[in-house]
Amino acid sequence: FWVATVVSEVFLSFDSVTTVKWAIVYAMGVLIPALALTGATGFAMARGRHGGRLDAKRRRMPIVAANGILVLTPCAVYLATKAETGAFDMRFYGVQAVELIIGAVNLTLIARNVADGLALTGRINRRPAA
Repeated sequence: FWVATVVSEVFLSFDSVTTVKWAIVYAMGVLIPALALTGATGFAMARGRHGGRLDAKRRRMPIVAANGILVLTPCAVYLATKAETGAFDMRFYGVQAVELIIGAVNLTLIARNVADGLALTGRINRRPAA
């Protein structure tokens, strides 16, 4: 979503931006349940276990979920609606900036969780989280 947003904003037409914004809204209908299922599966697999990486993953997930539900989802709907009406104004770009920043935060947190998950399974060798 993040890359599609940046590419459409920088290189494509306003109509393309509108298409991307609505595609993001619709794709969230798949992404949100997939992330919830992934989180639930991870919690189930880690039941009763503790440790640096697991505890770090547990601390990150509520932040990812809150960012997605409280910030990214409303931003996506707002931006799609504004784009559809052609209102590419300062409010649009202000909300777009918030969405990109929080999206980058979530990407970073999710990437760290993936790396820790791969380390826990032995698929990569990574030092323990500090």
